[in-house]
Amino acid sequence: MKTNHEIDFEIIGSEMQCVEIELDPQETVIAEPGAFMYMDHAIEMQTIFGDGSSQSGGGLLNKLFGAGKRLLTGESLFMTTYTHNGYGKAKVAFASPYPGKIIPIDLYEFGGKIICQKDAFLCAAKGVSVGIEFQRKLGTGIFGGEGFIMQKLEGDGMAFCHAGGHIIKRNLKPGEILKVDTGCLVAYTQDIDYDIQFVGGVKNVLFGGEGVFFATLKGPGTVWLQTLPISRLASRVLSFSRGPRKEEGSILGGLGNLLDGDGY
Repeated sequence: MKTNHEIDFEIIGSEMQCVEIELDPQETVIAEPGAFMYMDHAIEMQTIFGDGSSQSGGGLLNKLFGAGKRLLTGESLFMTTYTHNGYGKAKVAFASPYPGKIIPIDLYEFGGKIICQKDAFLCAAKGVSVGIEFQRKLGTGIFGGEGFIMQKLEGDGMAFCHAGGHIIKRNLKPGEILKVDTGCLVAYTQDIDYDIQFVGGVKNVLFGGEGVFFATLKGPGTVWLQTLPISRLASRVLSFSRGPRKEEGSILGGLGNLLDGDGY
């Protein structure tokens, strides 16, 4: 028997998605601050310490400890709950913070736990615990792109993560290994063996342009990947915001701009 609230949902949109969640009376969903989009009148919003799961209950000290763990993942001390206090059905919606997709994950189907990027979690049914997952291997923590600490989602209800671009879901067989750019990894199930591998080769390191390390994921288990990590998008935008390109002061530079479609 499931212990988390059972919620119905619909994902709306293609590139800038939102998830609309339908609640029965007294059902609750938790969400990251800033994810809220809209809700029906019968739904009551409340800010709480931590994630509001049963694991973080039992007194102020335990609640503070549960909330404090979220600081290690770069998140806020607080989360927001949305509870349907009326009759019939009521809806609340949450939006992804940047272009990409929302991933619905039924934790019950994946053994009650998944590990995800620190900023991937969007919202979940009440009872889902949002905690921290320490990387046990030194190399993974230092070079894994996400550091020693990732988020873990535990429970038997629905959780929703968001990622950049499109989502690729891979089911790895026992012993099957997938090499991934560290920024493209969104989430994986608890049975996956996650490690870091050096790319190798002087030319690959100096001129490959793809980073010096791979994330290696060994099955069995399920992996979710994103085609456009927000860090990659941010670095590309930053490179264009630093001023004119090197050749823009020359005739060739102006011609280059015309060929690029940037001329006027």
